[in-house]
Amino acid sequence: MATPTNSGDPPAAAAPRAVIHLDMDAFYASVEQRDDPALRGRPVVVGGDARRGVVLAASYEVRPFGVRSAMPMARALRLAPDAVVVRPRFDAYAEASGRVFEILASVTPLCEPLSLDEAFLDVTASRSLFGAPADIAARLRRRIADEVGLPASAGIAAVKLVAKVASDLAKPNGQLEVPDGAGAGAAFLAPLPVSRLWGIGPKSAEQLRAMGITTIGDLARLDPASLERRLGPGGRNLWERACAIDPRPVVPDREAKSIGAEETFEEDLAGLEALRPRVHAQALRVAHRLRRAGLRARTVQLKLKRADFTIVTRRATLDQATDDGQRLYREAAALLAREPAHPIRLTGVSAQNLIPAAPPQLGLFAPAPTHADTLNRALDAIAARFGAGAITTGDIAHENSDD
Repeated sequence: MATPTNSGDPPAAAAPRAVIHLDMDAFYASVEQRDDPALRGRPVVVGGDARRGVVLAASYEVRPFGVRSAMPMARALRLAPDAVVVRPRFDAYAEASGRVFEILASVTPLCEPLSLDEAFLDVTASRSLFGAPADIAARLRRRIADEVGLPASAGIAAVKLVAKVASDLAKPNGQLEVPDGAGAGAAFLAPLPVSRLWGIGPKSAEQLRAMGITTIGDLARLDPASLERRLGPGGRNLWERACAIDPRPVVPDREAKSIGAEETFEEDLAGLEALRPRVHAQALRVAHRLRRAGLRARTVQLKLKRADFTIVTRRATLDQATDDGQRLYREAAALLAREPAHPIRLTGVSAQNLIPAAPPQLGLFAPAPTHADTLNRALDAIAARFGAGAITTGDIAHENSDD
């Protein structure tokens, strides 16, 4: 029996965590500028009807006028009357997103999608293959630019929260790395306005300013117990974020039981006109991933996070399993229409109760493919070869009309 030996050497320290937050720049507007050269360099607003619609995306050329995502279209056009308004094409955005996420998956399986156009990646173990985290981020951004034709920004840090703030500061089309040394994350955050912290909106920022807290460093220097007394149970969590304490792992969206997509908005949205386009894009993305995985769903779930952070989930069970984006969208939109009109900060669509898609059958008595199956296969093939702008579906065109 072998006797264990002890060399006296301390165990090797674990490699410091390396997290990348990659975010596409003005995603919907960038896709439109990519697909229509006449829009490049011009102030572009992607959105719906000028009287009752909202801005879904604003190009960087229009942002100096004060135009932002989630703003009412009427106000955006008052601020920038010469802006070019473009109707959204959700199939194009879903196709571009799929290509981007395939590139991200090439460097790590630990990829956590946050929405159609952003994700966290844990590249701690990827360094042995692809080099330093900053080199990995640069490689991903270069491939996205070359292969998908879109700009992306990246933040690199030891924790998710700091990586997210870094990518925001790197925009547009840049990247920013925060060193992984002790206290480096907190030192990076300290001079920034407190509104930069995830989860602090205008009302919370105003409340903190009334307490004399204007920077993240101001918040980090306070006693967490006193913050709890003044702000409630969330006070300590706020203090931890200000100190760059964020133990959350990067959770890959690979659950066998569900496939989902969700998006947190820069500003709260209210009303069906504002929310349906987001739900539509999420449903299309989920369906595309179902087809790639060879799965179909028996249940559709809609997730809403209200402005007060209350989370609501609603489900619908289908009479027949599907991988069709339009079917998923119709079910999710019906669930959304039954909800009271609250300001919403997040929407999500997920496919649940998954079963394998039946393989194509040969023989005299094999069931004929449905119209939706045939259409989706054709759309996937055409988009893969010619790009998403080559063709669209009638119901999406109807959804984008002025009716």
